[in-house]
Amino acid sequence: MARINLLPWREWERKRKQREFAGMAAAGALLAVIGVIIGHIQMEGMISAQEERNSYLQGEIKTLETRIAKIKDLESTKDKLLARMNVIQELQSNRPLSVHLMDELVRTLPEGVYLKKFAQKGSELTMDGAAQSNARVSAYMRNIDGSLWVGNPKLNVIETKTEDRRRVAEFTLLAGQKAAATEQNDTPEVKK
Repeated sequence: MARINLLPWREWERKRKQREFAGMAAAGALLAVIGVIIGHIQMEGMISAQEERNSYLQGEIKTLETRIAKIKDLESTKDKLLARMNVIQELQSNRPLSVHLMDELVRTLPEGVYLKKFAQKGSELTMDGAAQSNARVSAYMRNIDGSLWVGNPKLNVIETKTEDRRRVAEFTLLAGQKAAATEQNDTPEVKK
């Protein structure tokens, strides 16, 4: 049998395997580096896209905040206008009441009674006047109590004085204005 020396071949085979291993390791390292670079580039792209979205959203948020501020201003203006409209409407509805009140004050005054001063706060009325006697003041209070527009008379002060050799009863009378009869007396009835 022939003897073959395999040591040089084994040496050569070992070097070939080492080169092959080094090449595979280098290729693996190169692929890993390429993978890391591609991942980094992709992440940077995603980060920049998200930053663009964020900046767009921030711009839209600022736009919406200015619109919300305008809406709040418009709502406050609307509330002020509605309040003004309510005041105007209330004044319009109360306008005939003052006419009826003045007319009723004249109608309820009996002969021998006159008013010196008249004041109104809301629906409360204060009347200062003079009468020929206390009985005429009582008649005036009965007339007010029977009125559709004025009611609930209360005598606050009555003093008897002498002026020009005549006795005069000076009085202060409180009453309340009624608004319940407004619609009943303002609208004419239609006959069928």
